[in-house]
Amino acid sequence: MGEVIRFVSKSEHERARLVREARAIYYSIFPPADPVSEQQDKAPTSHTVSGANARRSDGGRLS
Repeated sequence: MGEVIRFVSKSEHERARLVREARAIYYSIFPPADPVSEQQDKAPTSHTVSGANARRSDGGRLS
């Protein structure tokens, strides 16, 4: 019981494969400087919009 089966479309599956492949190529060319920043890159980034000068939680500017 408790087991959940989720349908994944062919296009979503292919997209995920391409993203994994692109990341592998990128990291083979530009290896991460330290393991701590690599773990932070995998953490989800939350976005909050509040007015004209909205910023992402990672410091970037929303367009």
